[in-house]
Amino acid sequence: MRLALPRDFTARYGADVRKGVVLGGGGVWFVAWQTGYLRRLVELGIHLGDADRFVGTSAGSVVASILSGERLRGFGRTVDLLAAAPRLIAALAPAGTLAPSQVHALDTFRAARDCHPETLRAIGFAALAAHTPSRESTARNLGLLLRMRRWPSSRLHITCVDTYTGERCVVTQATGVHITRAVAASSAVPGIFAPQQIRDRRCMDGGVSGTGVHLDLIAGAERALVISLLGATRDDIPWGTMAPGDIEREQESLTACGTRVLRLCPRMPIPEDLMDPGLAAEAVTHGARQADDDADAIRSFWA
Repeated sequence: MRLALPRDFTARYGADVRKGVVLGGGGVWFVAWQTGYLRRLVELGIHLGDADRFVGTSAGSVVASILSGERLRGFGRTVDLLAAAPRLIAALAPAGTLAPSQVHALDTFRAARDCHPETLRAIGFAALAAHTPSRESTARNLGLLLRMRRWPSSRLHITCVDTYTGERCVVTQATGVHITRAVAASSAVPGIFAPQQIRDRRCMDGGVSGTGVHLDLIAGAERALVISLLGATRDDIPWGTMAPGDIEREQESLTACGTRVLRLCPRMPIPEDLMDPGLAAEAVTHGARQADDDADAIRSFWA
């Protein structure tokens, strides 16, 4: 199976999908928020695990793996434990004092204002040069978190970006890549984590590519529930490689393919440091509270 898939809504990659779930990136904070949100939905009788396709990017790749493998309850307990002991999160996902090469890579990403191939290659080269923890240690730590020996579902699609070419890559069960390695690649924030070996490619965080939700992978589906970090209140400012209005235009392209879309975002201030482990407990709590507010809309949309 091809790893690199061009971003193309006319390809209608989701034409055979009835219901899809798309989970976007947002660091440790968004892993915690999504976990609290989705777990509360289950408690309210709303099970998104019956989707025909899951698309996960960065933080969303972690949670989509758990959701597609129907392991949300156990993972939620793990997140609660880690949120109560932020030092454990810091040990699993170190993002404290950074070396100059790490700062350069992270700044290169943050300063980008588009997702053109040359921009992504510049970020990728900086990510490759950064003195980060080893890629093996990152994959090992994620393995401890996921506790998966095999790919959880053929319905799961995980995104990442080739550091050399800037191409968007989509990893599925059919590619033969271990689930832990796929999630590690999708979560490899430039400058914080090392790019991962995905077949003959070195891949970084899927959130580096534009909006980080990759809605074309669900284009043509009957309906898609999208959970993204940024909503309308933040779409008017630059955010990494996402230009103002990009996520709205991407959603419009998805709708133009005939897909009904419900996009949900946290209705609380987004922290500046999405990797701060001390914010995880609050994120879980807020996610659960918002799920209570959103439940009726989701239940009607998903039925």
